[in-house]
Amino acid sequence: MITKLPNVTTSIFAVMSKMAAEYNALNLSQGFPNFKSDPLLIELVNKAMKDGFNQYAPMPGDLGLREVISEKTNLLHKKVYHPDTEITVTAGATQAIFTAIAAIINKGDEAIIFTPAYDCYAPSIELFGGKTIPIQLKAPFYQVNWQEVEHKITPNTKLIIINSPHNPSGSIFSEEDMLQLQELVVKNNLLVISDEVYEHIIFDNLTHFSAARFPELSYRSFIIASFGKTFHNTGWKMGYCLASENLMNEFKKVHQFNVFSVNSPMQKALAEYLKTPENYLNLPHFYQAKRDVFLELIKNSRFKIIPSKGTYFQMLDFSEISQESDIQFTERLTKENKIAMIPTSVFNTHKEDFKQIRVCFAKTDETLKEAATILNAI
Repeated sequence: MITKLPNVTTSIFAVMSKMAAEYNALNLSQGFPNFKSDPLLIELVNKAMKDGFNQYAPMPGDLGLREVISEKTNLLHKKVYHPDTEITVTAGATQAIFTAIAAIINKGDEAIIFTPAYDCYAPSIELFGGKTIPIQLKAPFYQVNWQEVEHKITPNTKLIIINSPHNPSGSIFSEEDMLQLQELVVKNNLLVISDEVYEHIIFDNLTHFSAARFPELSYRSFIIASFGKTFHNTGWKMGYCLASENLMNEFKKVHQFNVFSVNSPMQKALAEYLKTPENYLNLPHFYQAKRDVFLELIKNSRFKIIPSKGTYFQMLDFSEISQESDIQFTERLTKENKIAMIPTSVFNTHKEDFKQIRVCFAKTDETLKEAATILNAI
């Protein structure tokens, strides 16, 4: 059989998690919390099940949830998305990204992505006959050179995918970044997928500049969000997409045949939970405390560190420890030091190796202390 994705192999997350299990290593590789969700949210899901919300939800999502998402977006970004026509609840953010790409990419279309990039972008583009145009962000700050972006735009360019806060680097797009992006997409009649799954995990009183804040950009953008990332329950696979009505119409055409609708009781629970804004407004403080505890614990290690500005990931520079490749280094640490992390070169354009590895700090303090003991001894 001829494969449609000949270059796709097993995800590095699956590889490192399998290795962690084989060598009984502390797993800081895969990006999920190891602490519990809010008991209130669990209770709300149970209540929705007991109240009989166990059948199909409406195709675009529970109306109550879409309404509160609209209210949340307006509260945070002063932008109103209409619950009926501009919001769709999805089976996680990855499904939303895939659906948006499927809705707009045709054979021969080019899509610009910034590497290191989440590993679902390029395969999804290529699956629909598109061509990925990667632009490499440089360590240690991973900032965009917008002149380089402009030079990469051709008559075939249709889409730019951005991710802020950025996984794996923990960098964020500034207001000036977003304004330059807006100028480019308007000038060249482009579309945008804005992957904002870590929107509520941002530190040091910095601002998340959502694509929703910029009128001409928001009109051309699919904005992707994740309840799993936000509320520590990645296994629920719950997310949503915001887009102007014309774009959302195309999104729904694919969505209805992709998943049609997603988990009913969880939608009912989230609709109720989001009515209390503190449930998401307090998250930056919660995760910054995790980051700060972790960085304080490893401040005397031999790793070079620039504190993460967002996400629940921290990059560690090991260039003063070893000249191994980041893949060799992480494999050795997993086998010998019993700690698993992610080599970041696998997400780069030409597998550039900046001697940086990614650590997930969305863990209990006990786990972070255990990790720090290992890292300090390396």
